[in-house]
Amino acid sequence: MSTVSDIVRSYFVDEVWQRRLYELLHANPELSMQEQETYSRLMMELSRFGCEVIAPIGKYGICAVFKNGDGPTVMHRADFDGLPVTEQTGAPYASHKTVQTTDGQTVGTMHACGHDIHTTALMSMCDVLDHTREHWSGTFIALFQPGEEIGAGAQDMADNGLTAKVPTPDVVFGQHVMPGRAGEVMSKPGPQFAACDSIRIRIPGRAAHGSMPHNSVDPTYTAAMIIARLQAIVGREVDPADFAVVTVASLHAGTTNNIIPGEAELVLNCRFYSDKVKARVYAAIERVVHAEVLASGSLDEATVTYFAHGELLDNDEAVFTRVREQFDAVFGDASVTADPKTVSEDFPVIGQAFGAPYFFWLIGCTPRDIWDKAVEDDRVGEDVPVNHMSTFLPEYEPTIDSATRAGVTAVLSYLAK
Repeated sequence: MSTVSDIVRSYFVDEVWQRRLYELLHANPELSMQEQETYSRLMMELSRFGCEVIAPIGKYGICAVFKNGDGPTVMHRADFDGLPVTEQTGAPYASHKTVQTTDGQTVGTMHACGHDIHTTALMSMCDVLDHTREHWSGTFIALFQPGEEIGAGAQDMADNGLTAKVPTPDVVFGQHVMPGRAGEVMSKPGPQFAACDSIRIRIPGRAAHGSMPHNSVDPTYTAAMIIARLQAIVGREVDPADFAVVTVASLHAGTTNNIIPGEAELVLNCRFYSDKVKARVYAAIERVVHAEVLASGSLDEATVTYFAHGELLDNDEAVFTRVREQFDAVFGDASVTADPKTVSEDFPVIGQAFGAPYFFWLIGCTPRDIWDKAVEDDRVGEDVPVNHMSTFLPEYEPTIDSATRAGVTAVLSYLAK
C-alpha cells in the first residue's frame, strides 16, 4: 500500500505549463478586488479538470470542488492579488503594468508578496489530485481568494455565501512564501502570524491664533502627550514574556504656520500573538487617550476608531501534528520549525466562517547561498529582499516544487486511501 510520501514523490506536473502559468501571473498582477483578468485566467485553467467550479463567490472568489467518493472534506486556499509596487527585480517576466489610483497617481503593480506562487501551486495541486484519484477518497476544495493585501477578500467571500455554496471542510490549509532557505517547509503549532488592527484617534482641541495660545486647547500638545504615554503601555503594562507592538504610524494637525489647529489625528498600528494581550493593550490605549484629552481641558471627547483588522493566525495543534509527520517524511531535513511572524493575514477568516480547524505553513524562497551568507554575517534584514519590496523574487524551481508538494502532502494527510 502506498504511503503519502510515496504518492507525493511520484507526482508529475507538466513543468512547461506550470512555469508558463506562473510567469503569466507574475507579469500581470492586479490590485486587490480589481483582479478581473486573473479571475478569468483561473476560470479557464480550471475548465480542464473534472471538478465543479463555483464562482464568483463575492466579487472574484472561486472554489473548485473535486469529489471522489466517501471521505473527509479538505480545503486549501491561495490568494491572487498584487501590490501597488513598481517591480525592480530585472526578471525577464517582470511586471511592467501600471494603474491609476483614485487620486490620479500612476503606480506600478507587482506580485511582491508571492501570491503568484501560491496560486500556481494550488492550480498544480488541482492537476495532481485530478490525475491521482485512485490514491485518495473524499472531497478536495481549491479556494482561490482575491483581496488579501487589503484584508477584504476572505470576508467578501464569507459575506457572499461561501459557507452555503460549498461543502463544509473538516480542515482548511494555506501556505505563504517567506524569506528563508528556498524549498524549506517551515511550520509550527499555535500563533504563526500576528493579530493586527489600525486605530484612528481624533483628538479634539480649540483653535486660536499662534499669538494667543492661552485662548486655545492645543491638540498637538495633547497628541504629543498621548504618544509619550503610548510607548509605556508595552514597556510597563505588558508582560515581557508576551509580544505586543504599538506603532504611531502618522500624526496630522494643522494646515498653516500661525494657527493652533482645532483637532489632531493619530493613526496607530498594533500587533499581537494573544487576544488577551490585545484586549488589555486596547483598553490601555483608550484609557490614555481619554485621560490626556481630559487633562488638556477639552470639553469634547476623543473618538477612537478601529480598522484594517487582521485575525490572529493560530494553527490548530492536532492538525499541525498530523500534517507535520507527513512533511517530515516527504521533505526530511527541509521540514523545519517556523518562527512566529509579526505580519498578518486574512486566512483565518475562511476557517472561522466554517467553524473548521486550520493549518498554515511557510515556504522558504531565498536562494540558499544568499540566505546562508546573510545569516552567517547577521545581515538578513539588509541583504535579503523580503515580501512587499520591489526586489522580492522567489527562487522559482525549489519554491514552486516545495509549495506544490507541501500542499499535496497536507491534503493527502486526510484524503489518502
